Amino acid sequence: MRVARGRPFKILFFVYQCLITLLIVLSLAIITGIIYRVFFYPPPQKGEQIETSRKSGKGQTFTGIGRIRIQTLDPQPGTVILLVSFVYYPDDKAFSEELSHKIGEFRGIIEDYISSLSIAELQTLGDENIKSELLRRFNNILRLGQIGTLYFSEFMIIG
Repeated sequence: MRVARGRPFKILFFVYQCLITLLIVLSLAIITGIIYRVFFYPPPQKGEQIETSRKSGKGQTFTGIGRIRIQTLDPQPGTVILLVSFVYYPDDKAFSEELSHKIGEFRGIIEDYISSLSIAELQTLGDENIKSELLRRFNNILRLGQIGTLYFSEFMIIG
């Protein structure tokens, strides 16, 4: 059996050597970055990262509850279409996770409250009073943070 040692073999060997060299350089760069991060970069103080994002105004709108359609208490029920949102800070990982786990409970709170009212009561209360009551109920079930203000992107009463 004869081994080919011509020009194609030399080209493939050169490419192989280049790839190995590139792999070694990248590995060294990653290891150097890890060593720098571990030994020379100070860890953030507890709560520092969260406070920094709040001060810089990097809040995002939480719309995970989605659009909800609820029937009112009237004998001929009307329908309320509601899209609730609020500002949260995604850097606060624990609170963000709690919010995502509570979406079902938020929806239940909204449905229970709105379905216990008639169209006339909803119109009398107005959206500000409804927001403040829902906000109070939301914050009662939260343990790792509080919601500051609720917003209604949609609030329609059809009846």
